[in-house]
Amino acid sequence: MTGHAQANVSQNLPSGDLGRRLAARRAQLGLTAQETAARAGVAASYVTHLERHPGAAPGRGTLLSLAAALGTTVSALSGGDADVPPGREQAGRAPELLVLSRAECAELLSTHGVGRLAVSTDLGPVIVPVNYTVVDGAIVFRTARGATPSLASGSIVAFEVDRVDDTFSQGWSVVTRGYAHTVNDPDEERRLAKQAYSKPWSGGRRDMWVRIEPYAVTGRRVVV
Repeated sequence: MTGHAQANVSQNLPSGDLGRRLAARRAQLGLTAQETAARAGVAASYVTHLERHPGAAPGRGTLLSLAAALGTTVSALSGGDADVPPGREQAGRAPELLVLSRAECAELLSTHGVGRLAVSTDLGPVIVPVNYTVVDGAIVFRTARGATPSLASGSIVAFEVDRVDDTFSQGWSVVTRGYAHTVNDPDEERRLAKQAYSKPWSGGRRDMWVRIEPYAVTGRRVVV
């Protein structure tokens, strides 16, 4: 590809770190760089090059091949949809809504990540995202005292996680209801800190641990 043609491709591509998204997507699917390359019909060394060089600008055809190999879209792979909500695609053909078992819900919850916490406030119910981890069957997260998530302590709350696959117009959601309380035992706080998958993405000092003990868990999955 000539420098001029490569520049035109770069200008037409959505912004984003292709390498990180490529590596994350194939890791999510459990694929090696060699397996990804074989699926896409490119050299394994080129996949490695794309992952290690954020400024790499593959042609549109290569991006389409990689996206197809990884079961995603060019926009998602290159970061063009980073600031838009999921679920923008049309409904799939002949979709089916399945009820998930308690075991399936527990397995999906245990993947950790970001969930949505519904709490009551003086102005009415509020839903906020929190980074969470499942420890001993309970949902735990850390927050700052006085912050909206801290209002969960001492009350019944709802907690929801979901995943949406725009490429195939399918996904799942799990809703948990339970009693939330503050963890005040220093030893327990240290144990949770060691087991937590991630610190809060929002940063800052967030040393208040909240634990949700579920009493009801339900889930649904849309398949096509």
